[in-house]
Amino acid sequence: MLKHILFAAAAIGALAAPVHAQTEMAVDADRLVETVRTLASDTFEGRAPGTRGEERTLGYLIARLEALGLEPAGPDGQWLQKVPLLHTRLQAPRTLDFATPKGKVAPRLAEDIYLSTIRPEDAARVANAPLVFVGYGVNAPERGWDDFKGADLKGKVAVFLINDPDFVAKPGEPAAGKFGDRTMTYYGRWTYKFEEAARQGAVAALIVHNAAGVGYGWNVVISPGGENYDIVRAPDALTSVRLQGWLSADMSTRLFAAAGLDLAKLEVEARSPKFRPVELKGVTLHADIPVQPEVVTSHNVLGRITGSKRPDEVVMFGAHWDAYGQGKPDVQGRIYRAGANDDALGIAGLFEIARSIKAGPAPERSVVFGLWTAEERGLLGSEYYAANPVYPMERTVANLALDILQTAGAAKDVVLVGKGQNTLEDDMARVAATQGRTVTPESLPERGLFYRADHFSFAKRGVPVMLLMGIAGASNLKQGGVAAGQAWIDAYTGQCYHQACDAWGPDWNLDGAVQDIALTGIIGAELANSTRWPQWKPGSEFKAIREKSGAPKE
Repeated sequence: MLKHILFAAAAIGALAAPVHAQTEMAVDADRLVETVRTLASDTFEGRAPGTRGEERTLGYLIARLEALGLEPAGPDGQWLQKVPLLHTRLQAPRTLDFATPKGKVAPRLAEDIYLSTIRPEDAARVANAPLVFVGYGVNAPERGWDDFKGADLKGKVAVFLINDPDFVAKPGEPAAGKFGDRTMTYYGRWTYKFEEAARQGAVAALIVHNAAGVGYGWNVVISPGGENYDIVRAPDALTSVRLQGWLSADMSTRLFAAAGLDLAKLEVEARSPKFRPVELKGVTLHADIPVQPEVVTSHNVLGRITGSKRPDEVVMFGAHWDAYGQGKPDVQGRIYRAGANDDALGIAGLFEIARSIKAGPAPERSVVFGLWTAEERGLLGSEYYAANPVYPMERTVANLALDILQTAGAAKDVVLVGKGQNTLEDDMARVAATQGRTVTPESLPERGLFYRADHFSFAKRGVPVMLLMGIAGASNLKQGGVAAGQAWIDAYTGQCYHQACDAWGPDWNLDGAVQDIALTGIIGAELANSTRWPQWKPGSEFKAIREKSGAPKE
C-alpha cells in the first residue's frame, strides 16, 4: 500500500464557470490507519452517543481539529453543537393482539411483528385501532400520485408496502417508470412511510416486510431490539404515530386473509394511481406496551477554515463519529461495535482533507467540517444540524460525505450514489478522470442508499450533495476486477457491518480509500475557490426546494 499519495486534478475539460482550483490533495494512508486504530480502540467503548465513550471521542476529535489549525464552527464559537436525543426502549407488552373476524391473533414480537416508538411517553397505547391498507403510501402530486385519496386515517393503523409503486411494475402497468424504475425515490424509504403516516394522522404505522424491497432481511429489521431514537421535539411537533414497525410477510398475509382480502392481489392494485385505501374490515390493533424514555444529550463537532473573500458561503464536508457501542461478545470475545470503517475511516478522511486545504492559501469560501453524532440512530446528528443550522442552508454550497470506504485496494472506477440527482456527479466524473478512473453507478439503486447517510439531511433542505460509500457497488479493483470488489462487499456486509468485527486489520489496503478521499477533497476545494453553485438536475425531488430557498443559481 502506498504510504503517501498526492493527486493532481489537472483540468481535462472546461468548467461550468471560472475556478481557481486547489489542484492537489495530499492523503496519507498511514495517518488514516493511525486515526482509525485510535477511534476504534476499546478506549472509546464503541462511540455510542450519550456514553463515556462519547465524552472521550469528543475530546479526541476537538484536539485533532485544533492541531490541524481549524477554528471552532459550532454555535457561539464553540466546537460542539448540543444534540438532545430522545431514546426509547419498549418493555414486555401488557397487551398486544389483533382482533379479527376469525378470532384474536397474538403476534410474537421479533418473529411476527417488530415495534418501536419515538414518543416521549411511559407507555405506547393503541386502543382497537382499525387497520387500513394504503398501498405504497405515496403522496406525490408532482408525479400525479396519491395513494390516500382523502381517506381519514385519524386513530387508525396505516399498513404500507415498502419501496415505490414501480419497484416490481411490469412494462405497460400504470406505475412503470413513474418513480425511477428500480431506482428508489424517497417515497420508497421506510422513514418516509412513517412520516407520511403521521402527516395523515394515523395512530400507528406498519410496513409489510419484503427483503428485496427494503434491501435486507428480517434479522436486520429486528436488530435494534425495540429501541429507537429521535431528536427532542416540541410537544406540538410530536408524531401522532404511537407505534411504528414492521409485519412479517407471513403475518401480513394472515391478517389480510382474516379480513377476506388477498394481499398479493392488492399489491398489484397498488401499482395503479387509481388505487384507493382498503380497510381490513374487522381487524383492529390493541396494544399497551410500557416504554422507558430518556433524553440523552449528544454532540456534533464542527470545525472551520474561514473563507478569505466570501466567508458567508460554506462548502461542507461530513462524516459521522458515532458507532454502536457495547454489545454481546462475538466469537473472539469483542464487545465493542466500534465501526472502524463505519465511520472512523470517514472521520480520518476528513482530517486529511482539512490538513491538505489548511496547508494551502486560505480558500475564498469557508470550509466547514461536520463530525456528526447519531447517524446510526437515524441520521439524527446531521438532521438536528440541518434543522438548526449554524450556517444557513441557502448559503451552503454543497455537502460532501464520506461513509464506509472500501479497504480492498486501488480501483479503476468510483461508485456514484444517486445518479441523475445533481451536477456534482459531473464534477465526480471529471476529477475521477484525472485519477485515471471512470464512474460506475451504484449497483442496487432500489435499496435507496442515497437516502441512508448524513448528506440526506442536507438534500432534504435543497443543498446539493455527494456521497462516497464503498458498499454502494462493486469497485472494479486493479487487482481482481469487479469480482474482487464484490467479494469485499459480500464479506464486509455479510460479516462485519454493524458488528464487532468492523475493526482495523493488517489486510486493509487503503489505496482505493485514498483515491476516494482525494477526489472528494478536490471537488470541495474547487468549490471553495470558485463562484459556482452546484444545481439539482431536472426530475430531482429536491430541485424545487433549492429554488424556493433563494440560493444563487450558478
